[in-house]
Amino acid sequence: MATRAKSTFQKRQKEMKRQEKQRMKAERRAQRSLAKRAEAQASNETVAAPSESEAQVTSPQSHGS
Repeated sequence: MATRAKSTFQKRQKEMKRQEKQRMKAERRAQRSLAKRAEAQASNETVAAPSESEAQVTSPQSHGS
């Protein structure tokens, strides 16, 4: 009887470990996704910022001519 209880406990521990590993992987995936989004936004802002300033610089010249 003791071996049955031991194997059940081991199965439970194994399942808990598996679930914890899944949680950790999901958390890492979410963090990577957020990092990619933040990086994309930062690159879009740096690309968008010069084009906005160029638009402001070119528009007064076109009105002055």
